[in-house]
Amino acid sequence: MDTPTTPATARLLAPRHWPSWLGVALLRATVLLPYPLQLATGRAIGHLVRLFARQRRHITQVNIDLCFPELDAQARHRMLVDNFISMGIGMLEMGMSWWGSERRLRRLVQIEGLEHLQQALQAGHGAILLSAHFTTLEIGGRLLALFTPFRVLYREHKNPVMERIIRRGRDRATMGTIARDDLLAMRRSLRGNIPVWYAPDQDFGLSKGIFVPFFGIPAATITATSRLARAGRTPVVPFVQTRLPGTQGYRLTLYPALEHFPGATVEADTIRINRLLEELIRAQPEQYLWAHRRFKTRPQGMPDVYR
Repeated sequence: MDTPTTPATARLLAPRHWPSWLGVALLRATVLLPYPLQLATGRAIGHLVRLFARQRRHITQVNIDLCFPELDAQARHRMLVDNFISMGIGMLEMGMSWWGSERRLRRLVQIEGLEHLQQALQAGHGAILLSAHFTTLEIGGRLLALFTPFRVLYREHKNPVMERIIRRGRDRATMGTIARDDLLAMRRSLRGNIPVWYAPDQDFGLSKGIFVPFFGIPAATITATSRLARAGRTPVVPFVQTRLPGTQGYRLTLYPALEHFPGATVEADTIRINRLLEELIRAQPEQYLWAHRRFKTRPQGMPDVYR
C-alpha cells in the first residue's frame, strides 16, 4: 500500500488532481448529513446532471427507447427523469458506502434469501453472485458485506484519484477486488469458497463475448458466467439490491442458485443470463444504469444507435 511519501501518492497530490480531491472531500462531508437530507441532495444532483450532461442524457434516452418500445413517449421520459434522480442519489450513496458507519448502515438494510447463498457454498466451490449495474451498485455491495464475505470484480477508473478512493473503499468492505479480466484470480477465489460479485451486463466487445438478445436487441455479452460455472462447478446465485421508497432504506435479495446451469451450450447459458437480468431490471427500471452504451457493438451492417 502506498504511503504519503511514495512517488505514486505524490503524483496524486499534483495540482491537476486538486479538483478531484475537492470532489472527494465534498462527498465525504455528505456522509454527515441525515439520511433524508442525503436523499434530497442526491435528487437535486440528479436533476442537474440530467440538464447539463447532454451526452449521457442522449445515451440514456436511446437505451430506454430501445428497451421499452411498449411505453409511450411520456412514460419513457418519466423513466429518464427518475433514472437521473436515481443516479444522483447513487453518487451520494458512494460516500455512505466508503465512509459510513456500520451501525448506521445496518439500520437502513433488510436482507432476504441469504440462506440461498449459504446453501450454495456448502458444496465448497464458491458462488458467483450474479448481478447487474444498477445505480445502487456501490451501496448494495457495502450492505451485502455486512452479512457475508465476498470479492468483487471491478473496472479500473480512468481518474487516478477516484481509482484510489474506490479501490480502498471496496477493499475495506469486502475480501478484496479483482480486475474484471483476471479470470485466474476469480477462479482462485471460487476455489477458496469465497463468492465473487459479477455483473456481465456491459458491452466489452466480442473478444470475450457473443451476440445474444438483451431486451430483444442483439447485444455483445460476456460469456464468462457460463465458462466459470462450467470449469469450477460453481453455483450461480442471482443478487439484487433495491432502494426502497422514501427513507425506508434498502432491500437486498438473493435468489436460489440457478438449476441445471451451466446448460448444453455457452450461447444458451448467456441467453438465459440476459433473460434473468432483464427480469431484475424490469422490476426496477428507474434504478438501472442506462447511461452506459450497452449496444455500442453492433452486428455487421447495423448502424450505431447512439449517433
